[in-house]
Amino acid sequence: MKTILIMRHGEAEPVNANDESRPLTERGVNQAKEMAWWLKGHYKPQAVLVSPYIRAQQTAQQVLAINDVTYVEICKDVIPTGNAAFAIDYLETLISLNTQLNIWLIVAHMPIVSYLVEQLCPQQLPIFNTAAVAVIEYDEVTQKGVFKSMNSPSL
Repeated sequence: MKTILIMRHGEAEPVNANDESRPLTERGVNQAKEMAWWLKGHYKPQAVLVSPYIRAQQTAQQVLAINDVTYVEICKDVIPTGNAAFAIDYLETLISLNTQLNIWLIVAHMPIVSYLVEQLCPQQLPIFNTAAVAVIEYDEVTQKGVFKSMNSPSL
C-alpha cells in the first residue's frame, strides 16, 4: 500500500492577467507552513509532484523545507486545466518505477485536485479549502484508492 496526499496550494493573490505567476499571500504562506508541519507529524512525504505555477511552488517549498523528501518533480499535468486521468496515469507510472517511495504528495490547484481524488477514488469529489490535504490509501496492484480524510489548516 502507498499513501497519496493531494494538496491544494495556500491562499493566493487575486487573479491577474497571468494566472501562472500569482504568488501566495502572507496568509497562504502561513497555511502552507502549518500543513507542512502537519504532514511531517502525520505522513512524512517522500516524493512530491508540484505544479509549475508560482503559488503551488511556494506551497511545496514550505513542505520541502521541513520534510525529508527524496524525489521532487515539477509536473505540468497538475495545472488547473490539466487532465486528471493523464496525471494519475503518470503518477502510477512513477510509483511503479520508484517502489521504495511509499508516500507521495501532489501540490496543485482547484479544480484538478478534486478530479485527482475522483480518479483514484470514484464517487469522491471533494472541495478543497486552500492548503487542504486529502489522504488516500492506494493499492498499486489493483490501482484503487480509498479516501481516508480531508485535512485543512486552522488559518
